[in-house]
Amino acid sequence: MAITKGEDEVKEFHKTEEHANPSSSNSSWYEKLKFLNIKKKEKQDVHHDLTTWSGYIKHLIQHIQKTDIAGLAAQLAYFFLLSLFPLLIFIVTLLPYLNIDEAQVFRLLENIAPQEVYILISDTLSEVLTNRNGGLLSIGIIGTIWSASNGVNAIVKSLNLSYRLEETRPFIIVRLLSIVFTLLMIMLFVVALVLPVFGQQIGTILFSYFGFEESFVTLWNNLRWTISPLIMFIVLIALYWIVPNTKLFLRSVLPGAAFAAIGWLLVSLGFSFYVSNFSNYSSTYGSIGGIIVLMLWLYISGNILLVGGQINAVMQERKIALEKKETEGHV
Repeated sequence: MAITKGEDEVKEFHKTEEHANPSSSNSSWYEKLKFLNIKKKEKQDVHHDLTTWSGYIKHLIQHIQKTDIAGLAAQLAYFFLLSLFPLLIFIVTLLPYLNIDEAQVFRLLENIAPQEVYILISDTLSEVLTNRNGGLLSIGIIGTIWSASNGVNAIVKSLNLSYRLEETRPFIIVRLLSIVFTLLMIMLFVVALVLPVFGQQIGTILFSYFGFEESFVTLWNNLRWTISPLIMFIVLIALYWIVPNTKLFLRSVLPGAAFAAIGWLLVSLGFSFYVSNFSNYSSTYGSIGGIIVLMLWLYISGNILLVGGQINAVMQERKIALEKKETEGHV
């Protein structure tokens, strides 16, 4: 009678146990399953030839699965969802102090967000604005920073796992690092929200304040649409470079930052187009359709952000493999 591969592994387990403790001939099924699970994980760690691009891609996919990017992206989406509404409340409550028309901001959200998301956000903000309270400024910003910094902690964990690092820095340092990058992401969000609507007025203010030539206004109006993606790229470079618990070369994080910036822009545009034209979550899920769409977008964005870190980590492994191959070739 043929013996299956699984039976071989169970027998190997019994031999190991009996050798370690001859008096114990039987073991719990829990220990057996634990042993088989370890064997399964060992088989999953297939070594690929990183000196080839096909090997690099296969190793990257294995790396993503092993690091549980999907689970960490879900954690990221959850905390960013918690921080989104305090952030919007803070921004909208701040508008009267900046002499900015609220209607313009709502029109911008209507243009860039899927219908379900826009309805959810606009209804929430309208309720807040009817009961305007100066205390919302402080509550909004504190809630935003704390919730979003928990999300950034998921990024810290993911990047350390990508480079196979243990977190040895003090808790307070990691938390401060998370808060700093939370503030940078908030700044990025505000810039992305403000420039498309108020970019021309900002250019005029800069023109008159600094005494720039008149051609500056024309140049500014043409380039202001590229400023948000550029700032995003810079923030991602800083994130991938500083957050991991190791020293990295600046150029080593450029591929992942480029992937994350371009990927996020393309996926956001594509997802918005799909939801607006080919899907109606409200008819399926009712009043929570907007929350589901928003959560799904944040989840996809989180995956892209974390995969960018994986690309950098595996690229560094590829560089080491190429250097090793070159050294062996000279021997």
